[in-house]
Amino acid sequence: MTNPVVVEVTRGGRVESTHRASAVVVDSNGKTLFAIGSIEAPVFPRSAVKAMQALPLVESGAADAHGFGDRELALACASHSGEPEHAELAGSMLAAAGRTETALECGCSWPMNQTAMIALAKSGEDPSQLHNNCSGKHAGFICTACHLGIDHTGYVNYDHAVQGGIRETMADLTGEHLGVDNCGTDGCSIPTYAVPLTALAQGFVKMVTGKGLQPVRAKAARRLINACMAEPFFVAGTKRTCTRLMKTMPGRIFAKTGAEGVFCAALPQEGIAIAVKCDDGTKRAVDATVAALIARYLDAGDDMRERLRAQSKWTMKNWKGIDVGTVGVTDALS
Repeated sequence: MTNPVVVEVTRGGRVESTHRASAVVVDSNGKTLFAIGSIEAPVFPRSAVKAMQALPLVESGAADAHGFGDRELALACASHSGEPEHAELAGSMLAAAGRTETALECGCSWPMNQTAMIALAKSGEDPSQLHNNCSGKHAGFICTACHLGIDHTGYVNYDHAVQGGIRETMADLTGEHLGVDNCGTDGCSIPTYAVPLTALAQGFVKMVTGKGLQPVRAKAARRLINACMAEPFFVAGTKRTCTRLMKTMPGRIFAKTGAEGVFCAALPQEGIAIAVKCDDGTKRAVDATVAALIARYLDAGDDMRERLRAQSKWTMKNWKGIDVGTVGVTDALS
């Protein structure tokens, strides 16, 4: 199946570029409310499922044992921008378990945030693993291992107990088989598993409603979702899409992006979840698509609906500030 064009980029009144995608919206009863494209084709969700991967941190009791609040839990679910607040909090999470940055196995990277990157470069300091966008997630893995009395060395490996626990958790949420046959290696070195978009959406609707989950998992899932919505800056950062969406409707939107054009979102109040994959992995395309789909499921009288629709179509400006075209969703998402 050829996925439909969901976003068009115009210039001079002509379509200059197009973006194709698949997308699905499900409710808490497992009903598909909306679907376009190849929603059953397996995709690597990448960082979009970090909230699922953080569940063992809460379920094991590690989060409480280390005194973690909303900010720490949000960072455990984050693809953060490497801003000072992010790096410092990741370091404090490790310190709570008696560990330092050297325990991380995610690799060093420069901050994604340009201001933070320039400031770090001007300081003459080298980037560390704490600046890696996944350092909060990895700190959570290490804290979980330490709390359970497990050696955290090699925690990124497929056969480590931490990854085994994550595999079990994600299989329960998605209803999908996760194994070596559908496993790849993520950018931060942990396993990532290819599953259909439908399964991802169903997993997130379980997390926001608790329906179909055992009480302990349902409570932990809701706690993580609430933490992300309460502290959206620590899920992403300054001028990031996840943060912007969750700030648009505080407490009503959970949003988490992943690499290569994957995005998952959920509306706890409405009891629905969304999963999107853009074929070309383009950020602008998936950002517009998710905003449009969230707006679609808000009441017509909700003033936030138009604010979200505005995030699904915007004007492009050149370096002189002149309007040169638009980026916007197509009727495929109507």
